[in-house]
Amino acid sequence: MPARLTMTMKTSDNRPAAPASSRQTTPNKVARREAIIGWLFVLPALVMYAVFVLLPLLMSIQYSFFRWNGIGPMTWVGLDNYSRVLADSDLLGTIFNSLRLVVFFSFIPVSLGLVVASIMHRTATGRFGAVARTVLFLPQVIPLVAAGIIWGWLLALPGLINEVLRAIGLSDVTRAWLGDFDWALPAVGFIGVWVLLGFCTVLLWTGMTKLDPALFESARIDGASWFTEFTRIIVPLLRNEIGVCLTVTVIAALAAFDIVYVSTAGGPGNSTAVPGIQIYVLAFTEQRIGPASALAVILTALVLIIIIPFQRLNREATQ
Repeated sequence: MPARLTMTMKTSDNRPAAPASSRQTTPNKVARREAIIGWLFVLPALVMYAVFVLLPLLMSIQYSFFRWNGIGPMTWVGLDNYSRVLADSDLLGTIFNSLRLVVFFSFIPVSLGLVVASIMHRTATGRFGAVARTVLFLPQVIPLVAAGIIWGWLLALPGLINEVLRAIGLSDVTRAWLGDFDWALPAVGFIGVWVLLGFCTVLLWTGMTKLDPALFESARIDGASWFTEFTRIIVPLLRNEIGVCLTVTVIAALAAFDIVYVSTAGGPGNSTAVPGIQIYVLAFTEQRIGPASALAVILTALVLIIIIPFQRLNREATQ
């Protein structure tokens, strides 16, 4: 019987080469091992997120279908808690108040941040620019509770704001800003502007530093004004940064609690009451866990309804 001939491929140093199948599977094994290692690094964060975010969210959804005081047995009521929330004018008023705060917490800081960042990018360079950015960002570092307390003193009837108004001859304008039914919510919104302006300015200024300087140089050679640079170069090319600012500030407005609770506690009356305040009152003061959970779920849905279109528009604009 003739001997079976076998051909073995050899490398340049006369060693047998690895089979093609093994060469193909080796990168796959490496990629799979790297993926497993990556998931192991992410696993602690995922566990924390699941325990402290996803689990409470699911429990809130569960509680929203029950009548419960937090201690005794729960009673199934279906969608009754949701209907009560939607039929209660005071609870709906808190949602409208939070939507009004979006103007102060989001639109004004983002708009002013664009203007301030563009001016700083054009004129404030070197050490002066660094100091200006630090000063603007300081309110973001201060705890919101401390900010609420400080502005509560400043906006009080004998506070610094009214003293300045009296000094310049505007005594008729002075008032207890946080105790006035008409001006309490704008006053809280002004605190939000003060807190979030620095964040928006620094983020937008960072985005401007990534733009090609040749764009600004060519525009200035052609005689473009600051306003032309702002509208034709800065705003169109900073869509990603603007989208991030809008997302963060809108969520801050709809989920506002610290500043409102410390400065006004939702008063006077319900003029500054927001969903966060009302959820706290329903759950921990009135022991009505069901309506509190239903309001929290509605607030979460409202955040998603507003934020998801922002994200889609931002994604489409950058494609």
